[in-house]
Amino acid sequence: MHIIIDGYNLIRQSDHLRRAEKFTLEEGRHALIRFLIPYRERKGHRLTVVFDGWDGGSFQEERDREGGIDIIYSRKGEKADDLIKRMAERSGDELVVVTSDRDIGHFVERCGSTVVDSPTFEGIVNGEQPMTSSPSYGHFIADKEEDDLLQGTRGTKKKGQAKKTSRRERDYNKRLVKL
Repeated sequence: MHIIIDGYNLIRQSDHLRRAEKFTLEEGRHALIRFLIPYRERKGHRLTVVFDGWDGGSFQEERDREGGIDIIYSRKGEKADDLIKRMAERSGDELVVVTSDRDIGHFVERCGSTVVDSPTFEGIVNGEQPMTSSPSYGHFIADKEEDDLLQGTRGTKKKGQAKKTSRRERDYNKRLVKL
């Protein structure tokens, strides 16, 4: 399983990591990597953390590796969001993207990959049990249904008691348990 993490999004969604970032951006990045290394060693998943480099970085993507974690800085003029979307387009269904950004979340789900919001992933890394009916799944889907209602289109939500969860939600829960 390949997990792509929206680096600054996770840092800013976490109280513990945000405190480190208050010193410098670099300290926040190092705190995130130190936070993820034990998880990667325990689970063995391929982790890629993507950071913005668009404001003052190089004209090429910069890549680094620390503790078995791939670190990518987007090239100058490109946001990490765009890089994550490009990676999601090229990846298969074994991709999980960690972000709380709605735009990225909708895009990644349309590509057939799974999205886990940053607070849920932080809890998983800390050893907390993931909820099988995750708020991150409902968060992006509910936003999409709300957007559809605002546009006047009819949703596909069924009325009445469902006998089982949707295939999409079952697939999501399977991937969440693997994390």
